[in-house]
Amino acid sequence: MKKIMAGGNVVLSDDDRNEMLARATEAYGKFLEALGYDWKNDPNMIKTPYRVAKMFVNEITSGAYSAPPKLAVFPSSGYSGMVIEHGIEVNSLCSHHLLPFTGFCSLAYISKENGQVIGLSKLNRIVHWFAKRPQLQEQLTRQIHDYLVNVFGDTVLGIAVYIEAEHMCVSMRGAEDNSTMTTHYCSGAFLTNEMNSRDEFLRAIQIYKLGRK
Repeated sequence: MKKIMAGGNVVLSDDDRNEMLARATEAYGKFLEALGYDWKNDPNMIKTPYRVAKMFVNEITSGAYSAPPKLAVFPSSGYSGMVIEHGIEVNSLCSHHLLPFTGFCSLAYISKENGQVIGLSKLNRIVHWFAKRPQLQEQLTRQIHDYLVNVFGDTVLGIAVYIEAEHMCVSMRGAEDNSTMTTHYCSGAFLTNEMNSRDEFLRAIQIYKLGRK
């Protein structure tokens, strides 16, 4: 199987996925043994290697092995205003320590009058697909942005992506502090701030955050 870099993707067949699951189960059992755990004789851990391998392969890093989500794109029907979606859940793993970081993503784009709009739930699926793999938050933000650029092409005036998340690699180790990290990547009208597009997007995020409290 082709090797995967952090944040990368290789689509696996069912057979490849099952083979990976078996190898990962065996390897995680050896990892537990290296840490001193007698997992084979512990009723609370006897299935832990399989559970962990299955969790990674089929769930929390499944975006590294699955095909991109199918998208539904429609004519904008003359609408050229800003489209914003808030509150898309981000549940990912820091590629440095494989500890979770969790938070939310806000996305925005401005379609041209003869441009396109994307099915709303598809934006969620794009974020989840990229998040479900070992990542850096900065990398995740850029990947989502660039993917949307490829989807829309020249049918939009600009795209913006904002992620706010808490990292357990900070709260559980190292500084052991419950801090928050924000990342923001934009292009087109959002980058130049034409029509105050970036300001409007960031204000909308602040209003959304106030409403969550």
